[in-house]
Amino acid sequence: MRISSFLITFFLFGLWFSDHRATCQTNTGDIDPGIKLKIMTYNLKFASPDFSPSWQVRREMQIDLIRKYNPDIIGTQEGLKEQIDYLADHLPDYVVIGEGRKGGDDDEHMAIFFRRDKFRLREMQSFQLSETPEIIGSGPEVNPRMVTWVRMALINRPAEGEAGPYPQDYRGHWENTREFYVFNTHYFDGRKDSLARLNASRLILRRINALDRFGSWTPERPVFLLGDFNCRPGSPPYNVLVGDRNSYDSDLLSNSFVDQTRIDWILYKGNLKVLKYEVVDYNVNGVYPSDHKPIYVEFELPGK
Repeated sequence: MRISSFLITFFLFGLWFSDHRATCQTNTGDIDPGIKLKIMTYNLKFASPDFSPSWQVRREMQIDLIRKYNPDIIGTQEGLKEQIDYLADHLPDYVVIGEGRKGGDDDEHMAIFFRRDKFRLREMQSFQLSETPEIIGSGPEVNPRMVTWVRMALINRPAEGEAGPYPQDYRGHWENTREFYVFNTHYFDGRKDSLARLNASRLILRRINALDRFGSWTPERPVFLLGDFNCRPGSPPYNVLVGDRNSYDSDLLSNSFVDQTRIDWILYKGNLKVLKYEVVDYNVNGVYPSDHKPIYVEFELPGK
């Protein structure tokens, strides 16, 4: 009896192990390893005739910098129409959206560049950092500030010969929709504008938390906030967005990396993993293409 019981137990264990191993192999094959998003924020330095080197010199350096890092998304600040047009013409892999702070082509742009082969634009808007956000150009008469934002979808196209994620009839299906938001801004500068920066953070946080879901039936979408914030981590405007070490509010954002010396940040919210953070020290023989160094961050958007 002992031998028979042992053999039966061993036989059943063998069946379980074989089935378990097959299940694990099947599940492993179905795992989506995640998607990498490469994001950059960059204050271009507007084409000032008093800044050296001139824009005519700096523009080739900026093209070279962007091509070397090949980010998926770039949020730029201070770019005038001439600068944005030049970058768009020489970076044909990107789509660019955005308008000037006073509407149209006037003033500095909060432009967003994104790779045309990776993303589909679903929605784009802007608002002013003022008491009347929907009125373009509102705020201070000199140097009004604004936010450009987009809702984008990952292009989910199967490789040739491979099956896609959708059933034949996928009406009503949302589980394969991969969307996220990108906000790009440039805060007020100067000591006298400290309250304006604080109110700007409050406004942006409200807007982000009103938009992070498309509907109650959909999961929360990741959000990225890029920009030149003209203040450092730990300041009141920063704490409004990120909180302090004692904050546990789910509405707050996270910083991709806390560097107390930086006023350019890439903040985020959602199920994301930071893979890499870099302050881009690009120069040509000690000459820099801007008075700001770009911030470059690689994120992983987990698989479904």
